[in-house]
Amino acid sequence: MADVEAVGDITAAAWRDRLVGILPSPVLESLRGDDLALVWAGSLVNPPTPLHRLLVAVEGDDVVGYAAVGPSPDPDADAGTAELLALEVDPAHQRAGHGSRLLGACVDVARSAGADTLTVWCPLVDEVRRAFLQSAGWGPDTALRDLATGDPDDADGLLREARLVTDIRAT
Repeated sequence: MADVEAVGDITAAAWRDRLVGILPSPVLESLRGDDLALVWAGSLVNPPTPLHRLLVAVEGDDVVGYAAVGPSPDPDADAGTAELLALEVDPAHQRAGHGSRLLGACVDVARSAGADTLTVWCPLVDEVRRAFLQSAGWGPDTALRDLATGDPDDADGLLREARLVTDIRAT
């Protein structure tokens, strides 16, 4: 469970770095690694399904990134569709291959559980994340969704996301 503290800290740091201008500043400033670690700890103690997995990237003895995978909750998903639920690398350790290795490990986990498709939701305005995923073979399908940003000053307060998908069948 020691990894969970690092996962919480990485989540807070990565979101503050990656989501500036995407999520409201008060939301980003309110992120606390220890609070996020509690959420992750709860999901590890009692995972919703056997497919739900948390994978970590390490450099030496330090956790520097993580990814989570599970079955897709999307209403149009079939039993062969898994979802990349999270993928974050500590900003100080990005561009060292950790994200690519985590992505590959998630494909392996999902494929071993019988999935043939992997999906992920990506904010339309997060061009860096979308470019990373597209360089790894992901592409958009037609699905879009809006998430509440938690900004009380924004009348819409919505973040538009596009679903990206990749075929993970062994070739």
